[in-house]
Parts: sequence; structure tokens; C-alpha cells
Amino acid sequence: MRGIAVLTPEAALQRQNASLLGLSADEAADRLRNCGPNIIASEARHGGWRRFMQLLASPLSLMLLVLASVNFAIGEAWGALMISVMVILSSLLSFVQEHRSDRAAQRLRSMVATTATVLRAGREKSEIPLSALVPGDIVFLSAGDIAPADVRILSARNLFISQAALTGESLPVEKTPTALAGADADAGAFADLSNLAFMGTNVVSGTATAVVIATGKRTAFGHIAADLLKKRELTSFDLGINRYIRLIMRVMLVMVPLVFLVNGATKGDWLEALLFAVAVAVGLAPEMLPMIITINLAKGALAMSEKKVIVKRLNAIQNFGAMDILCTDKTGTLTQDKIILEKHVDINGADSQKVVEYAYLNSYFQTGLKNLLDVAILAYADVHEKIEPDRHFRKLDELPFDFERRRMSVIVQQADGARLLICKGAVEEILSICTHAEHDGVPAPLAPRHGAALNETVDDLNEDGFRVIAVAYRQLPPADGPGEQTFSTADESALTLVGYIAFLDPPKDSAVEAIKALHHYGVTVKVLSGDNGAVVHNVCRHVGLSGERVVLGDDIDALDDKALGELAEQTSMFAKLNPRQKARVIRCLQQRRHVVGYLGDGINDGAALKSADVGISVDSAVDIAKESADIILMRKSLMVLKEGVIEGRKVFGNIAKYIKMSSSSNFGNMLSVLGASAILPFLPMAPVQILLNNLLYDFSQTAIATDHVDKDYLKQPRRWEIVDIGRFMLVLGPVSSLFDYVTFATLWYAFGAGEHPLLFQSGWFVESLLSQTLVVHVIRTGKIPFIQSKPSLPLLVTTAAICLLAFWLPASPMAPALGLSALPFSLNAAILAIVACYLLATQLLKSWLILRFGLK
Repeated sequence: MRGIAVLTPEAALQRQNASLLGLSADEAADRLRNCGPNIIASEARHGGWRRFMQLLASPLSLMLLVLASVNFAIGEAWGALMISVMVILSSLLSFVQEHRSDRAAQRLRSMVATTATVLRAGREKSEIPLSALVPGDIVFLSAGDIAPADVRILSARNLFISQAALTGESLPVEKTPTALAGADADAGAFADLSNLAFMGTNVVSGTATAVVIATGKRTAFGHIAADLLKKRELTSFDLGINRYIRLIMRVMLVMVPLVFLVNGATKGDWLEALLFAVAVAVGLAPEMLPMIITINLAKGALAMSEKKVIVKRLNAIQNFGAMDILCTDKTGTLTQDKIILEKHVDINGADSQKVVEYAYLNSYFQTGLKNLLDVAILAYADVHEKIEPDRHFRKLDELPFDFERRRMSVIVQQADGARLLICKGAVEEILSICTHAEHDGVPAPLAPRHGAALNETVDDLNEDGFRVIAVAYRQLPPADGPGEQTFSTADESALTLVGYIAFLDPPKDSAVEAIKALHHYGVTVKVLSGDNGAVVHNVCRHVGLSGERVVLGDDIDALDDKALGELAEQTSMFAKLNPRQKARVIRCLQQRRHVVGYLGDGINDGAALKSADVGISVDSAVDIAKESADIILMRKSLMVLKEGVIEGRKVFGNIAKYIKMSSSSNFGNMLSVLGASAILPFLPMAPVQILLNNLLYDFSQTAIATDHVDKDYLKQPRRWEIVDIGRFMLVLGPVSSLFDYVTFATLWYAFGAGEHPLLFQSGWFVESLLSQTLVVHVIRTGKIPFIQSKPSLPLLVTTAAICLLAFWLPASPMAPALGLSALPFSLNAAILAIVACYLLATQLLKSWLILRFGLK
């Protein structure tokens, strides 16, 4: 690309073996065969069954399916069926949600050009499919077109192209046919090459003729797309689940064989010991976890849909809650993605109404294509009403813009007959034809010493990220006679500089409030932009992002990953980043144990969206961004992200409740089973009772998705901390086991259950079910349950229902089939007292854990 940028248009055509008459049909066909269709690779969309099997093949699901297979092999078909149904239902729920979201995301795809205007074999221009475009084709561009491939500009008139989707630059850039000097071509990013236009960028104004130099995967767009097809890294959520599964499997690998060996050795019935050990394994395994996770995530996705957010990947909801750094592109997220006239100043930097009025007259009376800057001038508040151009001025002539002069002028006659030439354009070009400058409204001759002062005002504006245009005028002498006078560029001389107009893509009104809100919830915002440093710094300053230093893409290339990670933690502003540099910054932050989200909508954001733990895009984004994103916003607003953060933390909080509760209770049960197996002459609980106990307890927890989450819990990012889960398990599990042994002693000594195995098993069944079901109310909050933090009504109802069922089952008609027997009233009262003491002890130890380790 850089090589062709230094060639003249004629030499560029020769390089492509092309001519201005276009390729012949045979040449185009040969090149299409050699180069392939002009199609960008996209992420493969798997069929329904394959996507479902991928969801089913998660580590947690595989572990549970292995347990189901073992159950089936030893004749426990009911247990195998129960586990399999749980796993399949949870995977099916995830599949349905993601399939619906993916279909909705496809419907949101913005309309893009499907044809290109080309000239072939010297015939009339024709429209051909984009896929049929080949290197060497002569294409024609005009306002509103999207560049169909990477092209070299051969001729152009007033051509401005928006590269925001590719680079993040908020303002359109000029494109010219002029050959670049070698030094110019070697300096800066490829997108800075002013005589090349790139696939996916759109023409804002002007027209051009260009020759195609690259198509399909060989384009800049195509290289970015290729990076996106690489396998996605595991997110914070995925890694957390995998670590938890490894923890459970380590516990099972120790406890289950011990239970089997102890029971086999003490009871002598190895088959019964095997059945019991498998039931214990099922009891230890969190078989409801896939369902609990899916229900919570689906509920979060539903809540987000009400806020006009489509969740493509359910796991992204939890990553929202864990996110502590949000990286975002600048254009359209922090800014309005709309150019406005922000300042109109004289040569000293003071506000000047005359500057904006002259600029308005220039844009109003020009007949050429109006670019975005002209549109911004004409939209400026109340200028038309103040000067009434149609009433007080008459247009005499205009000198159109061209890339050699880089300015344009209009000549108008005022109501008193005076004639005025008003010129606006690039600062350096305007200054070169000015002999005077207005100072406090009075023209004064320009001297060499004034150059520094004039440049200082312009430099200050540029440093603040403004695009600056100079405005000058000249009072023309009266006409020689009544005939029409012809004007030329020679009349653009001896002008008086009146001042400057400055343009900006302004920050959104909601950006400051949104960044403050995210900061309040522990999320740091960082800007990763392809735009220049001055613009990025100015926008960040306006939206309240601190820091003086803007790190450029060239700066980070000189750093290793460790140094870049340290720098990225301390820096809020990155500019002139290419797609790979954006993704690298995110990966380096992740290596320092941050959960990183990325918000972007351009071609250059695709790699960053895929690297982030949660990729966020918008409905108007380019296809490649939407394919890479996990979440699609229906409107560009950081305030929506705040809502997503809160929803994600609610989801995580409710999932964490189940994990802490099930891991501690199940671990405690294993300790109880191990000891009871060693000291009792019979099984402490029959395998069918263990499975039923587990099923009922799990059913009571399905309402966790509806539970309230304490407000102070939502203030900080929440992520998987296996050490914290381990502490809950190792501290609260033995407490559960301790009260199980109290129950054993009560049954053995107070009620003579040593002689009545059914009574012993029934008593422990009731106590175990009550304690596991009710302890959720203690673990669900860091506060005092029911007093400082109330559960949701569905959770309260389901736990109450299971508790009543626990007392009813031993006396029900189903009791014989379940191996249960009715309990005397006094034993039920004793069990209630033991459970109450257990809950009190758990509350005290939980409070100690929170104070000692900061757990919640």
C-alpha cells in the first residue's frame, strides 16, 4: 500500500495492469479466478445441533453426565434420569436464549452496499455485485457510497471520506490523487495515506474515480476480519466455573472413595457400599448448578431486553458484573458522532461574531457539494435570522474548492452596493494570501513577528482537539460598469484574516454522568481510540477522565506485556491505536487479573471486542463488530452499561449464594457421612433418601433467581474467587457436620434410634433437608437475615414448602417406598431446636468470615 501511495495516478494504473477504460470481461474473469471473490471472511455459524452439543460439552455438564452414567450402570435409573434432565434442560435454555438473540442480532444488521459502480471495456458505467470486483477495476465513488475495496484515488473533487469505522477518527479526512513523497508514505499509520481509500469507509462528500488495488481478505478490512476468526479466549466467567468444577472434583476424588472403602470394610456389603458412594457423589455434585446459572442468566437477559439491550451470549451478563475496567472507543460512545461548530474566535482567541457570520455567508452561497463542516456552519444557532443573507446580500460569483488551493471563496454584494470576497479554508493556505489581520475589529498589517502569535492561537485550538478553519475577507473595488465581472483565484490576494472557526465531535451530555455512575460502582473507564491524541485528550477532559498523558500506539509497541500492563492500569487515554494494539492492551489488563469490557462499533474494534471478557456493540455497528460482540445495545449510551453492571452483579450474587450454600452444606454432609459410616452398623441414610433429599433441596433453590441482592453488594465488581468459596466450604461445612453429629447423638441416645435404623435415617433425612433448605437465608446476605435483608417472596414460599414437605414425608403414604418412618413430636421439636442452633452458629461464623476476610 505504501509503495503504491508514492506513485502517480498513471503509474498506479500501470502497476495494476489497468487503464481508465477499465478491464475487459476476460481480464476481469481471470483476475476473479486468481484472486477469489471480494468477500470478507465471517465467523462460521454452526447448525443448531452443533451449537447445542457445544453447550452440552461444558466441564460441569460433562462431570454430571459421567455421574448419571455411573448411576445408570449400577441400576439407579431414577438418579441417572434426574441428573440428565437437569443438564439437558439447562443446556437447552442456554441454546434457546442464544439462538433467539443471534436471530435478533442478524435482524439488526445495518444495510450495506451490495454493488459497486465500475467501468469495464470502455463501456458505460454499470453496477456489479461487490463479490465480482477485482484488482484493476475502475470504480466511481460519490457521497453516500461505501468504499467497495481498497482503492487508489486517480481523480477527485472535494472528496472527504469518514474513516471512523476503521480508525475511530471522528472527522472525515481529505483524499486526493496526489502522489505522496516517500517520507510521507512511510510515516504514520496506513490509514493516514491520503490517496488511498479503504474498504468499509464511507464517502461523506465529493466524487472520485479510483482503481482497485486489493479485494477480499487482502484488504485492510480483510486482515482485521482474519484476526477475528481465531479461537476466543475463555472469559472470567468460564475460568471461574472451571476452577469451581476442579475444586469439587478434587473433593469428590478424596471423599467418595473414602466413603466407599469405609462402608465396604465396616458393613461387608460392597455392592451396597458402591450404591451409597455413588449417591454421596451425586449429593456432593452441584447438579442444579447449570440450571441455577441458566435461570439467573436468562432472567438477567430478560431484564436487559427491557432496557433495549440484546444479550447474544448469556455468560456475558455475569461478566458485566465482574467487570472492573471498561475500555471504550471514543466516537459515538463518549461523543455524539456529529460535527458541530464549537468556537468562532479572532486572531487572539477571543469570541468573534463576525467570524461565524462571514463563515456562514461563505457556506450559504456556495453551490458546490457541502461537506460536514459546511453543514455544521449552516446549523449554527440563529445566524441566518441575524444576518438574513437573502435580504441583505446578493451572490455575484464563487471560486470553488480544489485540493491545490485548499480553500473556497464567494463574492457577494451588500445592500449598500459594497462588494465582499469571503474566503475560508486550511489555515496555512489562508495565511499565505493574507496581508492584514483584524485586531479588535480594526485591520492591521501583518508583519513577520505576527506569525508566532497567529500560530499560537491555532496551536492552542489544535491541542484541544479542534479542527480549525481560517476565515478571511477582502473589500473589492466597485464594478467598472453595469456588466457582469468575472472573478478568478487571482482575486484571492491581499486578504484580511478575521479569525478562525473550530469544529469538534462534542462529548455526549450523558457521558459525564455515566462515567461517574460507573466509577461509583467500581468500574474504571479507559479510552482506546484510533483518533489523534489531541482529540482524545480533549474529549476525555470534557467527560471527566483524569490524566495528562495520552499513550500512542507507537509508544506501546516498544513495551513488553508486563510493562504495558502496568502502564495500562495507570493510564486512561490511548490514541492512534490499530486493532491489534487495542486487543493487546485488553489482554495485558486481563493478565493483571482485571475483568475487562470493551464498547465499540467499528471495523477496528472487532479484535478488541473478541479479546474482552464482555464485548459490547450497538445496533448501528458494522457487521464485523456485531458478530464479535456478546451484547448489542439498541442505543449508544454508557448509562445502559451501568444498568448492565448492576444486573450482572445481581446475577452473580444469586449464583454465588447457591454455590456457597451447596458447597458448604454438601461438604459438611460428606464429613457426616464419612464419620457415620465408620461408627454406625447401618447406612446413615439410604441411597434413595440421599437422592430425594438432594432433589427437594435443589428444587427449593430454583427461586434464588428471584431473590433480592443487597445494595452494598452491588457497589463493587464481583468475580469468581475460588479461595473465598473454599473458605466458606471449609469453615461452614464442618459447622453443618457438627450439628449433624449432634443430631446423630440425639437420635442414638435420646430416642434409641440405634435399634431402629429407619427412625435414624428418617430423623437425619428431616434434619439434613431442613438445615440445607433454610441455611440459604443466612448465606444469601452479609447482613442479619429477615431483619436487615429480606428474601424475595418466591424464595420464601419455596423454602417454606420444602420444610413442610420434610415433616410430612415420613408420615405420608410414600414413606414405605422411601424407607422412611413417622417421627414422634418430641423428635420433630428436637430437630427444630438443632436446626435453629445451626442457623445461629452459621450466622455468627459468616459474620466472622466477613470481618476477617471481607467475604460477602
